[in-house]
Amino acid sequence: MPANTHNADLHGNVPDEAKIALLIIDMINDFAFPDGEALLRYAMPVTARIATLKQRARQAGVPAIYVNDNFGKWRSDFQSLVEQALGEEALGRAVVQSLLPDDEDYFVLKPKHSGFFSTTLDILLDYLKANTLILTGITGDICVLFTANDAYMRDFRLIVPADCVASCDANDNAHALAQMRKVLKADTGASTELDFRQLNHET
Repeated sequence: MPANTHNADLHGNVPDEAKIALLIIDMINDFAFPDGEALLRYAMPVTARIATLKQRARQAGVPAIYVNDNFGKWRSDFQSLVEQALGEEALGRAVVQSLLPDDEDYFVLKPKHSGFFSTTLDILLDYLKANTLILTGITGDICVLFTANDAYMRDFRLIVPADCVASCDANDNAHALAQMRKVLKADTGASTELDFRQLNHET
């Protein structure tokens, strides 16, 4: 394809146009790593809130994008990660069961902390014509923060509901949210305060 030709249909599969996108970061997770149990204690309470927010987003026509670490499994794919995290011995099984991806959801596998680094997220968001991102998931002080930083540098409007983000340490999580609010100009209000009708009007 010539370099100056823009493929308008993403190879025949046009995403639904949406000015707002909900990112669910690293919640497809077996928590089988150091500090996994500590993180799970904080992740469990936010899981139900993310699930509720996702349902509200769908009703408002806002797509969900699962932005997930590949955990160094280079021969794996997203469905394999889901199946592994649903294993009977997986610590995060209850989290994944509550946030199972639906057929209409999108997914992006990332090799490092940021959802943008060496992934297709830029391309997907470009086709969606998104300009506002709602970031949720784990961990607030690492992968959510790195993704928010890269989104800010790309001029996205950022919403990071404080009640939908968790880290291994509550103080670290609060500090990361404060940094995103102060430096990245993110709205960190509660997910229950999000008005999708108003957001759609503003974007």
